[in-house]
Amino acid sequence: MTQKVLVLFAHPSQHRSEVNLPLFDVAKQVDGVTTVDLYAEYPTFNINIDREQKRLREHDVIIFQFPLYWYSTPAILKEWQDLVLEYTFAYGTGGDALVGKTFFCSLTAGAKVDAYRAEGYNHFTIRQLLYPLEQMASLTGMHYLPPFCLFGSRTALEEKRIDSHLAEWRNLLQLCVAGDIDREHAAQFEKLNHYLGNDQFKMEVAK
Repeated sequence: MTQKVLVLFAHPSQHRSEVNLPLFDVAKQVDGVTTVDLYAEYPTFNINIDREQKRLREHDVIIFQFPLYWYSTPAILKEWQDLVLEYTFAYGTGGDALVGKTFFCSLTAGAKVDAYRAEGYNHFTIRQLLYPLEQMASLTGMHYLPPFCLFGSRTALEEKRIDSHLAEWRNLLQLCVAGDIDREHAAQFEKLNHYLGNDQFKMEVAK
């Protein structure tokens, strides 16, 4: 079943972006995907709550796209959550507008993947660091999927890793639009990248 996908993009320093802007450009090219540049649309953080809630109601898959800032989202995404996910809309009495939708993050992180583990520099896995967003999805009744990640983003360009990541991103968005994501299976992985690379999943899609 075809699904409508919403990508909410947040990058406060886009002039320095080597990965996120290309990712956002790819999302713009995929049929069935609505793209919103939050910093461009709300430069003073004056978020239009009614508009954003309408967008949420009209889409089946919600994606936050951002560079990891201090183990969390850029500020405007936190502001967006605080204002848009209101009581009686997203949770609480009668707050069922998001129930059954799919939610995940597409993010880039400057550190290498080995830094995101108990023994690593950052002490936690990327999924553990995103627990507040996972709980947000749980509270609002959305199906949470692990993040789609590019680690070592500072060196991705010189290491020629961006093109393959963009291709994987396009594939992921197309699968979302087609409704071909096995949410129960995907939720078991640390990253959606692992789900996309799973041999069993590839065989199922090929059938």
